[in-house]
Amino acid sequence: MIGVLLVLFPALLLETEVLSRSAGRRVLLSAASSPRSVARMDGDVIIGALFSVHHQPPAEKVPERKCGEIREQYGIQRVEAMFHTLDKINADPVLLPNITLGSEIRDSCWHSSVALEQSIEFIRDSLISIRDDKDGSSRCVSDSQPQHQGRVKKPIAGVIGPGSSSVAIQVQNLLQLFDIPQIAYSATSIDLSDKTLYKYFLRVVPSDTLQARAMLDIVKRYNWTYVSAVHTEGNYGESGMEAFKELAAQEGLCIAHSDKIYSNAGEKSFDRLLRKLRERLPKARVVVCFCEGMTVRGILIAMRRLGVLGEFLLIGSDGWADRDEVIEGYEPEANGGITIKLQSPEVLSFDDYYLKLRLDTNTRNPWFPEFWQHRFQCRIPGHPLENPNFQKNCTGNESLEENYVQDSKMGFVINAIYAMAHGLQNMHHSLCPGHVGLCDAMKPIDGSKLLEFLLKSSFIGVSGEEVWFDEKGDAPGRYDIMNLQYIEPNRYDYVLIGTWHEGVLNIDDDRVQMNKSGMVRSVCSEPCWKGQIKVIRKGEVSCCWICTACKENEFVQDEFTCKACELGWWPNADLTGCEPIPVKYLQWSNIESIVAVVFSCLGILVTMFVTLIFVLYRDTPVVKSSSRELCYIILAGIFLGYICPFTLIAKPTTTSCYLQRLLVGLSSAMCYSALVTKTNRIARILAGSKKKICTRKPRFMSAWAQVVIASILISVQLTLVVTLIILEPPMPILSYPSIKEVYLICNTSNLGVVAPVGYNGLLIMSCTYYAFKTRNVPANFNEAKYIAFTMYTTCIIWLAFVPIYFGSNYKIITTCFAVSLSVTVALGCMFTPKMYIIIAKPERNVRSAFTTSDVVRMHVGDGKAPCKSNTFLNIFRRKKPGAGNPNSNGKSVSWSEPGGRQVPKGQHMWHRLSVHVKSQEAGCNQTAVIKPLTKSYHGQSKSLTFSDISSKTLYNVVEEQESEPIRFTQPGSPSMVVHRRMATTPPLPATAEETHLFLPEQPPKSLPLQPRSLMEQLQGVVNKFAPGIPDFNAVLPAPSLGNSVRPPYQAPPQQPPPLPLQEATAFSEEPASPPAEEAESEKLKLIQGYVYEKNPEDEEDEPATSKLTLEDSPALTPPSPFRDSVASGSSVPSSPVSESVLCTPPDMTYASVILRDYKQSSSTL
Repeated sequence: MIGVLLVLFPALLLETEVLSRSAGRRVLLSAASSPRSVARMDGDVIIGALFSVHHQPPAEKVPERKCGEIREQYGIQRVEAMFHTLDKINADPVLLPNITLGSEIRDSCWHSSVALEQSIEFIRDSLISIRDDKDGSSRCVSDSQPQHQGRVKKPIAGVIGPGSSSVAIQVQNLLQLFDIPQIAYSATSIDLSDKTLYKYFLRVVPSDTLQARAMLDIVKRYNWTYVSAVHTEGNYGESGMEAFKELAAQEGLCIAHSDKIYSNAGEKSFDRLLRKLRERLPKARVVVCFCEGMTVRGILIAMRRLGVLGEFLLIGSDGWADRDEVIEGYEPEANGGITIKLQSPEVLSFDDYYLKLRLDTNTRNPWFPEFWQHRFQCRIPGHPLENPNFQKNCTGNESLEENYVQDSKMGFVINAIYAMAHGLQNMHHSLCPGHVGLCDAMKPIDGSKLLEFLLKSSFIGVSGEEVWFDEKGDAPGRYDIMNLQYIEPNRYDYVLIGTWHEGVLNIDDDRVQMNKSGMVRSVCSEPCWKGQIKVIRKGEVSCCWICTACKENEFVQDEFTCKACELGWWPNADLTGCEPIPVKYLQWSNIESIVAVVFSCLGILVTMFVTLIFVLYRDTPVVKSSSRELCYIILAGIFLGYICPFTLIAKPTTTSCYLQRLLVGLSSAMCYSALVTKTNRIARILAGSKKKICTRKPRFMSAWAQVVIASILISVQLTLVVTLIILEPPMPILSYPSIKEVYLICNTSNLGVVAPVGYNGLLIMSCTYYAFKTRNVPANFNEAKYIAFTMYTTCIIWLAFVPIYFGSNYKIITTCFAVSLSVTVALGCMFTPKMYIIIAKPERNVRSAFTTSDVVRMHVGDGKAPCKSNTFLNIFRRKKPGAGNPNSNGKSVSWSEPGGRQVPKGQHMWHRLSVHVKSQEAGCNQTAVIKPLTKSYHGQSKSLTFSDISSKTLYNVVEEQESEPIRFTQPGSPSMVVHRRMATTPPLPATAEETHLFLPEQPPKSLPLQPRSLMEQLQGVVNKFAPGIPDFNAVLPAPSLGNSVRPPYQAPPQQPPPLPLQEATAFSEEPASPPAEEAESEKLKLIQGYVYEKNPEDEEDEPATSKLTLEDSPALTPPSPFRDSVASGSSVPSSPVSESVLCTPPDMTYASVILRDYKQSSSTL
């Protein structure tokens, strides 16, 4: 009420002043607005209307509020539409029967100040009518005031219009003070939807929010992501563009440049605007224009002025729509433009009414004569509104059909009037049920109650569409999409290309025509390809980016983000997500698996075959000589090595993982532990044989001792593997060798691999060391050479395995082949020669091939006294043994036939000859080593000869001072005793030295041997070493000439005389008696028979016979590496057998035969 009083109080004061003055000086309030025409229509209920009958005032005439030229579509047509609609409503017997609607139409000039002025008139008239009704009397008016008989002012029930949003807001601010509802027909501002500010505002058109959404959908459809934006300064343009920008930001569209301008701005303003738009070319070619029609026209004029043709594509709002007056004369610049038009079909009934209007018959419209003159460019002579600018006089017969275009919003104007009528009818039904005409409850009309009934109204519009209001007073959105196209020369027209209805856009792209051939592009950056993301450059808008590809293991999470897949996952084909990578593991069907399995199967078969052969031939020399117990361990390890590939290739499970960890290390450990034990044994044997005197048998040389040693070495590996299994329990896990591969493997750490392999490597190196150390053993020790070759090859395999295993992803197959090749090398190199002998060469599978040696060892003298001789044979001197050494008195001479040679059957040489020397006096410790000479046998003949006799047959070492002659005594026994008398000065106890040569008894054979040949050989030896042995001639008795003995060998002149030989015979001092000669001849025949004519059946007794000489003196002969293959039995140096047998002196002839069979010396093993 305060607001009402503030408005009403000045009016009342003004009216009082006017009434108090004289008639000549009185001025009516209405006279102040005399230039403003008003169109009235009587009725029971008056509805006000604001139409833009004239254009808005130019910028220079805004203060005067002087409107522009008259408008047909937005002005005259809408005025006539209201008259026509009220006529129809009043004639409708259903809608408001017995109630007549009237109108009061005023001109807003599309300007807020003018519209506000006219709105005050609405209120003033309403207040005056209310006062008059209360006073019950009529006021006096001056005679100059025009009087309308029967016309009484009535309050305004509601207002229709105005068309502009900004003007509508100003009017609503005033009307809502007096509770007057307002229904707009084209005001689409978003602000008007706020009911807290504009409670009494309703509209039959949708909000600009929906229009902005429709415009954005068009831009998105053609992927115009980088556009410029222009809007008319005012509520309409600002609210609409704000809505568009907000939606564009949500959708990722960018505004290259945004600007605003007044509709009535000058040319410079439009030119400046256009220059700014051109700065964004060529990227931002699309210009979204949320503008009124006159703003669009100003832009088109500037484009013509600046010569900008075809550079921009305009997207216009409903302010442009399909209005011809906007583009008239500038169609080429607007060609291809796309506009939004409120969906409002033409009202044909209005066309029938409007086109029949004539100047002389249309008296209700006070602006019609002015319009007629403007429309037909003529003047009406004598009319108050005569336009002197036109020369032609109007005839009144002009037709409005010429260049007629119906207002695009005509349907909304009519629907707004119908909405007011339906609201009044609903109100009448509610307040005046059954009453004809207006009841007292509707006198006057309460605007607040009418608003409630308006919001609940719904009806079918003039074009058949449903009209209703939501809670904000807005109507549903329906738009037509128009495209200005070149139809024919000098003719352009708007073409319907689609619709937008309640959020759904439908466009027929085939009907769209742009201002240039092809589709216009308006983007800052091209869209990224699949698998790429947008990287916004610093300082740029979000639509200007650089496309960057995601990594191979990343997918596109959104257009700006790449996200890496987790391990075991990989981007899908569309790069929009991740999918699991198929788990891989070694398949049985793989080529490498097939090769490994076939190789292992063959190895298993060969290993089983070798094992079977070894078991069947376990008692043969070739098996015995190879340490069969260790061989069984090696074969077991080889078998397990061939089993390993099956556990490695199988799909990883807990069981297979346990077997892998156990078998890989254990199989190799079994092989190499046994090989280390065997090679170590050979090395110790050879090391002991290099000593001058073998005084002590090496320890742990028995078969079971070797097995225990190998078992200990294997148990170390087993303990290591079990410990690692406890610390790291085996189980299948997923391995990721690369980001795109997943393998199912066992969880073996580097320690779990390095520790067992490292231990096996230690065994391999140890075995390689011993194999290399024993590489030059004699021929019958050649197993060490095979072992050496095995270890060399194994080292190469495992040295290649380590980098391949740790440097590649083929760990499983690498391990398979490394283990298989290792055991294959061991199987092939160590067992193939033995299999060859057992299967292909059974005649070589005899004891003699594995127990003989090329080495001859001879030791002469007593080790208790230091040797005082300086002869060159002191190089064989051995360290003096400690006191109490039981072997210090026992000296030996040992040699044997080469084991590698096969002698013809019947010509076997004895296997071993030992010469044991005992002396009771202190003597020199002297040693001679003799290597057998090559023997030349010329068949079995009774006359046996020897060739290639070297002078280096035998080394005999004596003291220089020993010069006593040696006398020979023919014994009566088979043994031969050589007595040597010592010098009497200095006096020493009588001593005697006996040399015992043992020969196994053989059956007597008739094989004569020429004594002269024998003596020649012995004499050659004596002559060779006579200078160092002065009294050695005394040892050899000179036989009689009648014994067919060759004359004694004469010493050469250069030899010193202390060693003379008898000229007649070497045995002249002690002539042999005939019985002695017969006995010697008999012994010689026995030797010849044993050596050259031994029968096959006698070979069976040979091992037993030679057993005594081979085993009874272990301290005097080097132990054999193949000792296990020799017949069992042992003795100690003091055993009765050794003393009785070895001390038996051999026949002298027999000794001579022994000495002449060798012609080449050698070093000690």
